[in-house]
Amino acid sequence: MRPHRRHHRTTPRMTRLLGSLLLVAAACAVTTGAAPARGTAATPLHQVIPAPASVDPGGAPYRITPGTRIRVDDSRGARRVGDYLADVLRPSTGYRLPVTSHGQGGIRLRLAGGPYGEEGYRLDSGRAGVTITARETAGLFHGVQTLRQLLPAAVEKDSVQPGPWLVAGGTVTDSPRYEWRAAMLDVSRHFFSVDEVKRYIDRVALYKYNKLHLHLSDDQGWRIAIDSWPRLATYGGSTEVGGGPGGFYTKADYKEIVRYAASRHLEVVPEIDMPGHTNAALASYAELNCDGVAPPLYTGIEVGFSSLCVDKEVTYDFVDDVVRELAALTPGRYFHIGGDEAHSTPHDDYVKFMDRVQPIVAEHGKTVIGWHQLAGANPAEGALVQYWGLDRTSDAEKARVAEAARNGTGLILSPADRTYLDMKYTKDTPLGLSWAGYVEVQRSYDWDPGAYLPGAPASTVRGVEAPMWTETLENPDQLDFMAFPRLPGVAELGWSPASTHDWDTYKVRLAAQAPRWEARGIDYYRSPQVPWRD
Repeated sequence: MRPHRRHHRTTPRMTRLLGSLLLVAAACAVTTGAAPARGTAATPLHQVIPAPASVDPGGAPYRITPGTRIRVDDSRGARRVGDYLADVLRPSTGYRLPVTSHGQGGIRLRLAGGPYGEEGYRLDSGRAGVTITARETAGLFHGVQTLRQLLPAAVEKDSVQPGPWLVAGGTVTDSPRYEWRAAMLDVSRHFFSVDEVKRYIDRVALYKYNKLHLHLSDDQGWRIAIDSWPRLATYGGSTEVGGGPGGFYTKADYKEIVRYAASRHLEVVPEIDMPGHTNAALASYAELNCDGVAPPLYTGIEVGFSSLCVDKEVTYDFVDDVVRELAALTPGRYFHIGGDEAHSTPHDDYVKFMDRVQPIVAEHGKTVIGWHQLAGANPAEGALVQYWGLDRTSDAEKARVAEAARNGTGLILSPADRTYLDMKYTKDTPLGLSWAGYVEVQRSYDWDPGAYLPGAPASTVRGVEAPMWTETLENPDQLDFMAFPRLPGVAELGWSPASTHDWDTYKVRLAAQAPRWEARGIDYYRSPQVPWRD
């Protein structure tokens, strides 16, 4: 699906002429450092998404030129971020941009003490250069994302552009509101390759997300190799919604996803959904079924019919093996055990299952996360529950989650009628589902996580998540269309102070992002709620 855009007819001669002029302008910018074009202005500091905590504009802008260097502290982390920044800037500027620990001026990435926290940063820009200061490498990386947005949109292109490359003068001081800012990708309903997952990682990293939640198993497919139960992947991973070929990640594939995510400062959170959403596992191993009979593989969309056999000891051997092998591949702190829509598991059995499974996760060094139905059982100490309910969810269900929060369980908020990126924008959206209603851009943005769930103390909210379920989504362009423009808004809810959240100002900043998406080849929905520029 491509968004509707205006097209202007140009003759072949006009096209050749325009192309020649652009090449000449680019060459001049590269070789002579030509002065900025008349009327060119730097992007204002406040136009960034997510909105920074503090902006103090003023002074002359900094201009990246052929002589610019990227200066880094003599640390491995700062050099990695410097190399990343150089890789972003070189294709569009055409400049060498050497990464060095020597010299003066230019773009400096600096690790230092200060009140920045684990992910915060300070960006200072003036005629002499740009300095990004942070306490941790993650802060430098997030500061680089801000720097990208302060440069012209053409910086995102993969070919030489004319510039000029100006960064507005002033200071940005920034740190996140919430520690948990996650994007979830469902690779079970439709399988996505390692390269396709990397592409999505790059999309979410632009907006300072710091978690990648991978939904690795469901009724329609099992996507991770488990050595002790090999048919989970080879058989359970052999299909997907609609009957396609499916696929799975080898352990080497998964390690590569984890490595690449870490290079973008995203922590991978693996999910093995249980005791429901398990038909792919049940079809792979008959002994996991209470009657000892394996069901056929499933390629539909409806769920809630499957369940592991709670009373069989082999079930917990299975869980232990899967958690052990996957936890060993995952350096992050968390392991998501699902727990939603277990409609065919009696409540007492559900509680019994969760009481057995949560200690297994702890034994393998991980902290439990479950969908909010876990709040109806006995959440382990330190566990997090992920709330996916709707405005219309029953008061009783909301109250159970709020009570768990008051008793010490942390909350991740991903209400389906606000943050589920697979929900249709309107009835005319050609992709996605609508069981949670239609989720236009303003609805996705215009709510406060700290005050969303009645009875849940604001202090128990750990952050937000934007899930992308893929029952109807088969390729990366479709992911883009459903993610943009809603993905940046959820990021802002997780990062920016509540005082900055204002739809009327946000929609203007959002509209200004469109040229950046177009420069990167990102498809997006042209919501009539947003004042897009022609």
